[in-house]
Amino acid sequence: MPTSVTMQMAVIKSCNVADCSYNKHGNECHAMAITIGGPQPYCDTYLRSSSKGGVDQTGAVGACKVENCKFNKNLECSADGIDVVASGNNAKCQTFSAR
Repeated sequence: MPTSVTMQMAVIKSCNVADCSYNKHGNECHAMAITIGGPQPYCDTYLRSSSKGGVDQTGAVGACKVENCKFNKNLECSADGIDVVASGNNAKCQTFSAR
């Protein structure tokens, strides 16, 4: 019988990517869950659009595909929270830390 493990999703403490459709109020991500892609720690959920989306709650990290991040535990983010920043034409997880 499989054992159940409860893990808290890492919240997005701040996102300074103003042109993302999920960014509201200047630095708040309201995507229900984002994916941080690999091999670079970019936000795969980043979307530049004239439409605004998201939910009425602070966003969280649903999956992390950056294998060499010390917070990646079984493709999930184990950090207490992350910060997302603009990086060229991308949004990047600033909390990333190499193993």
